[in-house]
Formats: sequence, C-alpha cells, structure tokens
Amino acid sequence: MERNFCRKNPLDVDIRVALVYPNEYRVAMSNLGYQIIYNILNDRNDTFCERFTYPHYRSLETNSPLSDFKVIAFSLQYEEDYFNMVKILSDNNIPLNRKDRNRNTDPLIIAGGTCASSNPSVISDFVDVFIVGDAELILDEVFDNLDKDFEYLSSIPGVYIPDLDNCVELQLVDNLDNAYMCDFPIISETDEDYYKSPFRDSILLNISRGCSRGCRFCMSSYLYRPKREASADLLFDYCKKIRNDFGLNKVVLIGAAVSDYNDIGNLVNSLEEDGFVVSVPSMRIESITYDILLKLRESGLKTLTVAPETIPRLRKRINKDINDDVFFKVINDAVSLGFNIKYYFLIGLPYETNEDIDELIEYIQRIDKLKNTKDNNIKMTFSINPLIPKPHTPLQWFKYNLKSNKKKIKHMKKSLKGIDVKFDSARMGLIQYILSCGNTEVGKLIEKKALKGNVTIKEWENQIPDYKINDKLPWNNIKIPTDQDFLKEEYNKIKNKQVTPWCEEDGCYNCGACATKKIMDK
Repeated sequence: MERNFCRKNPLDVDIRVALVYPNEYRVAMSNLGYQIIYNILNDRNDTFCERFTYPHYRSLETNSPLSDFKVIAFSLQYEEDYFNMVKILSDNNIPLNRKDRNRNTDPLIIAGGTCASSNPSVISDFVDVFIVGDAELILDEVFDNLDKDFEYLSSIPGVYIPDLDNCVELQLVDNLDNAYMCDFPIISETDEDYYKSPFRDSILLNISRGCSRGCRFCMSSYLYRPKREASADLLFDYCKKIRNDFGLNKVVLIGAAVSDYNDIGNLVNSLEEDGFVVSVPSMRIESITYDILLKLRESGLKTLTVAPETIPRLRKRINKDINDDVFFKVINDAVSLGFNIKYYFLIGLPYETNEDIDELIEYIQRIDKLKNTKDNNIKMTFSINPLIPKPHTPLQWFKYNLKSNKKKIKHMKKSLKGIDVKFDSARMGLIQYILSCGNTEVGKLIEKKALKGNVTIKEWENQIPDYKINDKLPWNNIKIPTDQDFLKEEYNKIKNKQVTPWCEEDGCYNCGACATKKIMDK
C-alpha cells in the first residue's frame, strides 16, 4: 500500500512514461532522485509517469504492461543494474539495439542517473537519449520536444545522443534553494519485508549536492563539483510542511558529505528541538564534533557510519588525509554516547603492499576492541570493498587487479575471524570496474550476461582497459566542471603521497569547477 502516488487517466494525456528502476522496489523507493523525476513528470498536464521496478513488468499505478508506453526512462544508480535493464527490454519484446528500433512504433529509451551521466558508452547500444546531470534542469525541455529529431534533441544542454556522439556539458543545479523538492513524497506502507524501504517512513532531505573534498576515488568529488547547499531555514520549513501534511517525523539527511554542511549544527538542533528524529546515512569524520554526535543521539540516531578507508599513510595517496587522533576521538566519543558504528574500508589502492594489508588488519582489530570500553551492547561492523576506479576521477587511469585483490581478501578473512566483517567479491569488483570504465564493446557482455547468464571471468578480463594518461577515454564527450588537467595533476600526486588540501579551508587550487560554473551561469 502506498500514499501520494499519482492518479491520472491514461486516455487524458499525450505522453505515457514508464519510469523504470531496474532493481527491487525497496531500493527504488529509497532513492530521492527517482521520486523527484516521478513528481516532475507528473506535474506536466500532458504526461502520466508510472513506475516499474525489477522484476515486475506491470506498472505500480495502473498495472499496465511496458509495451503501452511511449517513453521508457531508466534511472541508473548502480552499474550492476545494466543487466536488469537489458533483461527488462528483452522480456518485454522491445528491440534491444537502438539501431533496430523505429521511432514511430517503438518506445523511446531514455537513461539518466549517476551511471548514465558518467560513462554512457558502455550501454549506448541500448539507449536512445541520455540525460546528463541534474534532470530537473533538462526534463521539461526534452518532453516539450519529444517528437523532434535527434539532431534537435542534441542541442538541448545535457542531452547526449549516442547516434550523434555529441559533446555535452553535465548540468548542475546552481542554487540548491531552487532545486526541486517533493511536496508529495511517496509513502510506502507494508508489512512485507521484500517491499520495506529503509526510509519508508522518512522525509528524504537533500541538504547538499556535490563535494569538494577531493577524495581521488570518488566521483562525487569531481563529477558534481562545486558543493552546493540548501539553506537551513528552507529545509526546516519543508520538514514541518511534510510532517503537517503527511505525519512523517523522521528526517534522513541526504548529501555527498552531510557533515560538511556549513550549518549542520543549527539544522540538526532545530529539527531535534521541534521533535524530529534525525538520521544520517554517512558522515565525514573530520567534520564530526561531540556536539553533533550528541544532538544526533538525542534525536534518536542509533548507528553511526564512517569511512576511514584505509591506514593513515595510504589515505594520503587517495587524498583522504584523516588525522588518526581525530579519527579515534570521534570513535571514542561515539562509543561513550552508545552508538553502534559501521566502518567502510577499501583494499586494492595504488601502491598498496602486503605489509599495508597486515597493518590494516591490525588497525581493524584495534578499532574493534574499542567497543569493549563501555559497559553496553555496542556493535561494530566492518565492510571491506575492493576499490573500483571510476570515470572523471584521478583514478580513471588506474587498473583493477583481480588476482591481487582475491589474495588480499582471502588473507584478511582468515586474519579477522571473530570480528563482524563483510567482504565484497573481488570478482564482482572486476565486473563493476569494467562496467564503470569500459567502452562500447562491453555492451556485448552485458547483453550476454543478461540474456544467457554465462559470461566467463576470462571474457570479462579481456575487456580490462589499459588507459594511458593522454588517451582519449570513452567518456571524453561528457564535459564535467572539473578540469581534465587538474585530474591529471591529482593522478600524478598519488605516487608521491601528495595531499591537495580542502579548498574550503585552504583556498582555491584551480580545479576549474567554480570557473566553469560561472560560465554556465551566464
């Protein structure tokens, strides 16, 4: 059962849109961007947007089949969802390859989301139109001109057409106070675990977009620069409105670096004093203070999620130079307040040695012992994942090493017995890497995996890219705010463990994002 989904008569609109999230319902409804697109399209009088989630092939709104829709729009947030996207098209008898589709008789296939924005080439065989960047800036103009030819659509800022392979600038909302806010968030009400979204009873509050910290493995640090924030007063008023209209009292703060939000103390304090329960999916260690932890604990937050990533000397290489004194102070404060703590670590970093892995094992063991310093039932859990190089980051030239990562995971599993540790698969990490950084040839493997399920690891390894720093990359036609020469400088700094300070504390270092933003604003 749901509240706030859109009700329209399909016969009263010109355009029926299937908004497809190629993953489970509970994952889809945890994604704020998916709900924003749904609301924007249904704000249009000529459009009825209905939702599909995998593996269900009937719309949630009217139980209509996918074949009834003029437009099929995919929201792509995870590379592994490419397989489900292809399977959905195939199972509904929609021609997979865009070159085999007829614009007059077949639906138009659109894709947006982080994955679609960063490297469209991998799935360009299957998609007619890509929305690159913040869709709220682009959607209305695209839907106003759906019947125009691809040449015309390619002239719309932020629209990439694989048929034309046009250059396109990633679009970003400049002033977050003007960003779209869902006045009618979809509220799921169910007792079935399969459909229970983690945030089903929460207000998803987008406090910021982008990040300027510059962690060299993170797309948010480069793709979505500069950091943009909504004002605390606007956010607070929005929460009160949604609570008054729909009775929601829990607030989940959404942003690439929530604890970097400049007015975080005031915002959390205002919400907590007004009776809201505040939740934060993850926080940046350097900006966590005892007062912030106390406010969050008083508002009802039970679990703190942090990402130290690795041992201190390797943190310099990835430009996440967290001081260990600061890190352990935050952890001790969190333990004293009774938080459960979840940690994220990476392996397979540039220049990482076996000795580094042994030190990381000791580091995790040391952290785990801290849960015994307070007489309560504190839980500590650890997630250890292979680093996945991503487009538009300084690590886009770094190659994933399957053999090395498998050995490291095997050694760590043996050494960390008795500690609550979850490891991601090294093999799956390789596939994610190829889906992230591959070229159009990878589409053949996506199709084979989706339809036949029997792609060998050798076939994946044959698609491992070997990019040199001056190569033309498959995503070069996607122009992001961050300057490419700056990315090269950051890549070269990895070898010497050189840190690029945070610009909000140490001043501008000419990454290009702010200058690009000024040009785009004119």
